[in-house]
Amino acid sequence: MQITINNKIIEVQSQDTLLEIARREGFEIPSLCWSKDAKHKSSCMVCAVKDLSRGQIIPSCTSKPVEGMQIDTQSKEVLQVRSMSLELLLSDHRADCEAPCSLVCPAKLDIEQMLDYYDKGQKEKAYGLIKHAFDLPKLACEACKAPCEKACRRGNIDAPVPIREIIKELTEVVDGAIVDEIENVAIDKKLFQSRLGRFSDREKIRLKDTVSTLSNCLHCACAGKSDCQLRTHATAHKIKRPGYDMSSELQVMLKTKVNDTMYFEPSKCIRCGLCVYNSDNGFTFKHRGFEMEVELPEENKKNIRVELASLCPTGALYIVEN
Repeated sequence: MQITINNKIIEVQSQDTLLEIARREGFEIPSLCWSKDAKHKSSCMVCAVKDLSRGQIIPSCTSKPVEGMQIDTQSKEVLQVRSMSLELLLSDHRADCEAPCSLVCPAKLDIEQMLDYYDKGQKEKAYGLIKHAFDLPKLACEACKAPCEKACRRGNIDAPVPIREIIKELTEVVDGAIVDEIENVAIDKKLFQSRLGRFSDREKIRLKDTVSTLSNCLHCACAGKSDCQLRTHATAHKIKRPGYDMSSELQVMLKTKVNDTMYFEPSKCIRCGLCVYNSDNGFTFKHRGFEMEVELPEENKKNIRVELASLCPTGALYIVEN
């Protein structure tokens, strides 16, 4: 049969989806709830296209071609639908892509990573990052107004992490002469930066009681950000801030340990269902409608394969290397 995509006449097979056909012909269409060779159901509408022959906006990931279809993948109207879909998903996505402290550091020190090393007792590695960022023995912190401590999310719970004191401590206890520099990974500020919003009173109590690292850092940077398709598509659609208020009431930074290397954070989940449809007696849906959540019953953890994390389009399901 024949259809047209952006006025290009194409011979197609009925078993392929419009998404697969368009991509094969070189037309880029984003997607979140679809993954090649995985079970899925259309839910995100980020892959929206318009069938001009019927005047309908349709999801390309599940729609099959029909003789005479005239598909539009790149008009202003289609791009607006995709942007709106992304913004709606982001309003339900409570997470910091990057740690606020690292974002505002004028010396470009990866503060969150430095504190991670510090909390793990790897002081030489923490010092290596400092050595790369600063012209030691001079400390840039001495004349700095500490925007990192002002931005620290721990300060919304009790007191901000004493970042400058920790940096000073490290320069005093570590023999810098035998430590190599560790390059600070530069934050690309052109990328979309998700914000988790305000902590609820309930969250403040829980985080104060449960997060007790050596530094007191919450380590709020997303561990799954490097593979986050939601961030990639939000950046491509030039979204700076979502146009909708945060609507999710899921508890932020509430992590479920799936196995030795995998974690699940429901507050980052967009409920695409890929982890549900592609696990047997694993992840499942809870409730319906706007209250629907994805959860993992304790007795189902043993059924989860590590490969499942690669299907997650956000940082909700991710691998942490030992």
